[in-house]
Amino acid sequence: MPHSCRISRNSIFLAIAILCASLLVAQKAQETHRPIYDVNTEIKMKGIVEEVKLPPKGSEKEIAHLLVRTGPDTVDVYLCPKSFLDDMGVSFGKGDEIALTGSKIKWGESDLILAREVVKGTDTLVLRDAKGNPVWS
Repeated sequence: MPHSCRISRNSIFLAIAILCASLLVAQKAQETHRPIYDVNTEIKMKGIVEEVKLPPKGSEKEIAHLLVRTGPDTVDVYLCPKSFLDDMGVSFGKGDEIALTGSKIKWGESDLILAREVVKGTDTLVLRDAKGNPVWS
């Protein structure tokens, strides 16, 4: 086999290896990347809590979220770390009527809302400032 063919094959194998490594790094980055609040997609809505999704015990720094029914639709609403809810003395339950302001974003294949402010009864839970920056960090 001519020397030039070996170099071409080696170059191709090296390029494939670099491509595979890049794809793995990009996939890992997306797994650890958190959704970003976008003030341009901010909405206000009212709904009824269908389900409260809390992180498992020992993972209180993970995000708590709610499945909220708004008419015929159900939306996934990301709140804040469970530990912040505990610090604020706030809890949610199935059937709670809430009003919220948040950023509607696309995350992977799903639509979700990153809550900035949630009102339950006479209580208002502020989760983010006007620019969408989390108040818990």
